[in-house]
Amino acid sequence: MDMKNSKMLNYYSKIRSFVLLIALSYLNNSQYSSLGALGAPTDGFSRVSLSSSNFKLQKPYDQPVQNRYSNNNGVETFRVFSNDKPFQQGSPTKPRTEIRISGYDYTSGVWQFEGNFYVPSGTNGVCIMQVFGAANQATTLQLRVYNGNLQVYKNQVVVSNIYNKWFKLNVIHDVGNSRVTIFINDQQKVVVGGRGLSTFYFKYGVYAQDGSSNDMESKWSGIKVFRR
Repeated sequence: MDMKNSKMLNYYSKIRSFVLLIALSYLNNSQYSSLGALGAPTDGFSRVSLSSSNFKLQKPYDQPVQNRYSNNNGVETFRVFSNDKPFQQGSPTKPRTEIRISGYDYTSGVWQFEGNFYVPSGTNGVCIMQVFGAANQATTLQLRVYNGNLQVYKNQVVVSNIYNKWFKLNVIHDVGNSRVTIFINDQQKVVVGGRGLSTFYFKYGVYAQDGSSNDMESKWSGIKVFRR
């Protein structure tokens, strides 16, 4: 091989190495791929500090807390009935027993909710998690249970056959890119668009929707919030 060809091969070898280095760098720093999340959903995020003051319970206004909510060794149980009163007198909203995470309302940035949930069989037509706030609607995201499936509103199924099982849920809300990404058991499942700018916060529990069962329940543990 003459010197000219040798130099050309060396040059192209360096180019290939450079391109490969750029590609690996992109993959290592990318949050998403066609195969789902690379690493944990919380990689690159910072966990915020939560205390009991950040968890605001909303329940039927005429019911004592113990009738609709309990916390036993870190497992929170939320219960509501279809004929319950709203969370405050005069509210036109449906019955709920939910926690609103306060102290970390946001209008920009990338925020993440994490928690483990369990829904018993028979619970139907209920929202168990919300990203509250939107430009022209009440919410950017509702995760609802219909016929044993966890769905985005009444539309896309996130995961099927959820009754009587524990699942880990992560929801990432990227305000600037108007995107919400949903993970189940650390696997990316669904990406949906945002619904405009607003003041946002997270909620979880049980909130009756159209076609709800008489008795609705969910259990939660390991609630965390992250930001980036």
